[in-house]
Amino acid sequence: MTAFSSYNNFNIIYWITQLVGLAVVIMTGCWVGVHQGGVAWNEQPSIQFNWHSLLMTIGLIYLYGTSILVYRGFRHVRKQPLKITHAIIHAVAFVCTVIALVAVFESKDYAANPRPHMYSLHSWLGMAAVVLFGLQYVVGFVAYLFPGVRVSLRSTLMPTHIFFGVLGFVLSIIAALTGFMAKAIFAVPDYSSLTPEAVLVNMISLLMTIYGGLVVFLVTESGYKREALPEDAIQVTRNHS
Repeated sequence: MTAFSSYNNFNIIYWITQLVGLAVVIMTGCWVGVHQGGVAWNEQPSIQFNWHSLLMTIGLIYLYGTSILVYRGFRHVRKQPLKITHAIIHAVAFVCTVIALVAVFESKDYAANPRPHMYSLHSWLGMAAVVLFGLQYVVGFVAYLFPGVRVSLRSTLMPTHIFFGVLGFVLSIIAALTGFMAKAIFAVPDYSSLTPEAVLVNMISLLMTIYGGLVVFLVTESGYKREALPEDAIQVTRNHS
């Protein structure tokens, strides 16, 4: 156990992480709303694209990270409610992600000069993160929420589930950073002059990196691992009796 691993330290870092994540969402909303013309749908394809930036930040960054930390952040709650909460947050994140994907594809198709899809590093990394996120959700839902699955199988799958969950989150962060960089270069006037908008985009990206690092630290630090409650064992016994 490291010097950081006391429960008090966890609480401090956990709430700092939440504040940083919320700051990323709020600042992205400000960037979209103030500097990029807000949001619209098919009637304004160039602005429709903004849904992609906003909803991916909410879903595949903030909610994804929050869902990953549910078990450690609420360690004194029984495991079954935490499983349901984890699944619900993931479901909301998935809905945000689907709408964001529809927005970006349609904004390119309906533009005055339609643009090609899936050619950039950002799009490849982003789609890899989305696919991994979706597969993780399906496997996790079947393995950990369906009744009748053996406890031994769940235990065997858990390290793999955690690893690919963290990997998908890290991919999401990297994809978002490459996306913000590309958007800044092509859509922010005088980006190289560090205008207020340019500084805002850079700050969002910096805070997003910090948020990702904090989430990964909290979920991989063994000293912060949630200890099973007696109620968890009772629930498992009932489910398999």
